[in-house]
Amino acid sequence: MSQTLTNLLYHVVFSTKNRENIIFDELREELYPYIGGIIKNEKGCLLSVGGTNDHIHLLIKLSPVNTVSYILQQIKGSSSKWIHEKHQNRLFSWQRGYGAFTVSESNLSNVIKYIKNQHEHHNKLTFREEYLKLLKKHNIKYDEKYLWD
Repeated sequence: MSQTLTNLLYHVVFSTKNRENIIFDELREELYPYIGGIIKNEKGCLLSVGGTNDHIHLLIKLSPVNTVSYILQQIKGSSSKWIHEKHQNRLFSWQRGYGAFTVSESNLSNVIKYIKNQHEHHNKLTFREEYLKLLKKHNIKYDEKYLWD
């Protein structure tokens, strides 16, 4: 083959450190486009973004030259620095880990809908319940004592 063709779609979830409720509407309105810019600079595309005051969901399409871990390092590091500088919030930080789940093209619209309805969704489930449900749905083995730091 003379050409590399990919459709690398990921649903990524991560929280603020200690699930602090600090991503308020004012910050969210600027943060989501900022994260979209980080992904675009890395030759990816932000397809959907949503979340609540303590966590964020991203649906991203990545270039084959980047790994999920590299992109998340860029997103978390750059957005934390931006929040510290622009919003004068030196206490802000993201949790250390994240969840990343592959998405098929045929399920794209369902994942977009899920991400867009986060506020409604969290009237029924806590972040903890939601995250455990996602891990089980995707058959990811985990040790719960390491999930919440």
